[in-house]
Amino acid sequence: MFQKSYPYLKLLKKSSLILLLVVMTVSLLSACGSNAGHDVGPAEETIAPVETAAVEVQEEPSTKVVIDEQDHELTIPAKPLKVFAPYMEDSLLSIGVKPVVQWADGGVGQKYLQDQLQDVPLANFAGGLPPSPEVVMAFEPDLIILHNAFYAENGVYENYSKIAPTYVFNNAAGDLESSITKLGELLGKPEEAVNALSAYEQKKEEAKAKLAPVVDGKNAVLINFNGKGMYLIGGNYFGGYVLSHELGIGKSKLLETANSLDASLEILPDLDADFIFTINYGGTGTANIMELTDNAIWKSMPAAKNENVFEVSDQYWTGSGLIAYGKMIDDVVALLAP
Repeated sequence: MFQKSYPYLKLLKKSSLILLLVVMTVSLLSACGSNAGHDVGPAEETIAPVETAAVEVQEEPSTKVVIDEQDHELTIPAKPLKVFAPYMEDSLLSIGVKPVVQWADGGVGQKYLQDQLQDVPLANFAGGLPPSPEVVMAFEPDLIILHNAFYAENGVYENYSKIAPTYVFNNAAGDLESSITKLGELLGKPEEAVNALSAYEQKKEEAKAKLAPVVDGKNAVLINFNGKGMYLIGGNYFGGYVLSHELGIGKSKLLETANSLDASLEILPDLDADFIFTINYGGTGTANIMELTDNAIWKSMPAAKNENVFEVSDQYWTGSGLIAYGKMIDDVVALLAP
């Protein structure tokens, strides 16, 4: 009987062994699963953390030293925030800077800029003279920029420089490319200055190409009429600069060596101008316009006979900046080569 049951016992032992192996396997898998998401042992603890190299941050300097066109050495903020640059508001705006206070004459700022400056307070230049140090000090500028040497005379520079660093141009209007480039450097806006000059240069060259067939070999003159008198504006300032330097139109021999010249009946025979542009400043020059134009000599001049006398805006034809110059160029093209 024992011998007959032996195969059964052998089979039972084999089945038990298989069952034991299955149980052990399941237990092992369960143990691994229970450790998911947890530290699994000392092996992981031996991995050293990656060390990040320390980066030294260089702080930008808060000031810089510059030398102005009058050879004054001054220390200015690296990025000035409150700028007073009377009669340079046009150039400031062209590079995206709004001044803390603006130039004014008789309580009125430059009208063609007021869409951007209507919320900027005024500093009155009575009789063309700069405001007192007390007036300027009230606005707490951190940089003052004077657009010509005249503004710095009679102790103005010495007084203003006690309020804030004061940079003086010899004549910022005489070379806009240079003065706007310098403004970009002073105010931390070099790229904006480059972009503004590039856009203006393109506009100017397109205008010159269009005007060339009309103005080649001809002269133009700009006459300003106001309550005090009348005078020719030469080629170094305002609209005179745009006509001769920017657009390349010839100028009268009367202005070859003069920046300005009083206008009178006596000079009319020598006023060799094919195109005459006139300004009635603030409407105060009407009587003087009539005096100069209501006579036979004027009416016999080529510009008058050919109906090439044009009254232009008193707002921006006496301005000096890329915005004003761009408007003057648009006027000349519209009048001479529409």
